[in-house]
Amino acid sequence: RQHAQWLTGSIQSANIQNFLKMETQSNVASNGEIQQQQQQTQPLTSADTTKERIKREASWPFVLFYIHLNILGLYGIFIMFTNASFLTILFTFALTFLGILGATAGAHRLWAHQTYTASTSLRVFLMLCQTIAGQGPIYRWVQTHRLHHQKFRQEVDPFYSARGFMAAQVNAQIMSYTREQQQLLSQVDMSDIEQDKVVMFQKKYYWVLYFFLHVLLPINAPLEYWGDSIAAATFVAFSLRYLIVLNVCWLINSAHFIWGLDKNFKPSDSNSVFFITKSYWPQYHYLLPNDYQSGEFGDYGSDFVTAMIRVFAALDMATDLRTISSVAVRKGLTTAVETGRPIVECIQEHATEEMNEMPKNHFLNRDRFM
Repeated sequence: RQHAQWLTGSIQSANIQNFLKMETQSNVASNGEIQQQQQQTQPLTSADTTKERIKREASWPFVLFYIHLNILGLYGIFIMFTNASFLTILFTFALTFLGILGATAGAHRLWAHQTYTASTSLRVFLMLCQTIAGQGPIYRWVQTHRLHHQKFRQEVDPFYSARGFMAAQVNAQIMSYTREQQQLLSQVDMSDIEQDKVVMFQKKYYWVLYFFLHVLLPINAPLEYWGDSIAAATFVAFSLRYLIVLNVCWLINSAHFIWGLDKNFKPSDSNSVFFITKSYWPQYHYLLPNDYQSGEFGDYGSDFVTAMIRVFAALDMATDLRTISSVAVRKGLTTAVETGRPIVECIQEHATEEMNEMPKNHFLNRDRFM
């Protein structure tokens, strides 16, 4: 039983739904003033109250780059079936896997949400994988994603999705940030990231690493080691791979649009994303983002990224895997309804008590702690 789905069932009840609305309203401080809850905990069912639209200008270098990348990537599909060796195809899929792993297990779950603690060797490995993905420095990725959570479903959200899935998936990537967004980005707390030497090393030497790992390695290896054609190396191992990795990784910030809970927004049963399993994942992830089992693409506890994190944990490369069981969620919801306290605060309170009692190898018995 996945507690993300259980949480959805609870949301459907009147008491919990009313309380979730309370979560997005102001809380009474000790001095009697009203303080706004963080937008990171705003549920998907709430209505967007933003009245004014922030106009973002197109970044034409990015527009032209992505147009050419799509053309070259689509041509790479033709080359893959007509003029590419099996080794090049296998190599392309391997680099694609590593790039997605670096963006999901690394930039997203490790650095953005701190769902687990990684050893230095694992952090270096994930940093290299994230560089292969070609999505920019980890520092910038985390900064943007944290702003996305803090300002979720507001116009200043870099991946604001109320205009449609394509706006969140594609348009957000080719638009420059407004002055207000730049100011908000500078206010995002990055103190933990700035203390990570691996991330700061990548930030300093990103374009050097980018050239060798993202550009030179995919093109040179097929030519140098198994004598494939320049077309296969350029259009398959580089262009097609890059196109796939970018679109999959962009879903990290736009997938909530696909699995929205609000029928007036975008119901999950009217959308399909091919191989991606649908669930009510976003409601859970945006309330409680620091659960290592919360997948990027609608899964909970059963996706390949979660499996890889468990493998890293079994190898003692990942520790302190943070998770929240259905029992803790149930207790937290009950406490929130009974006391009127913020729902996230109540769930985290019970989750902390539970984590203190969990064995360190709880990831080996995942069914018990779901």
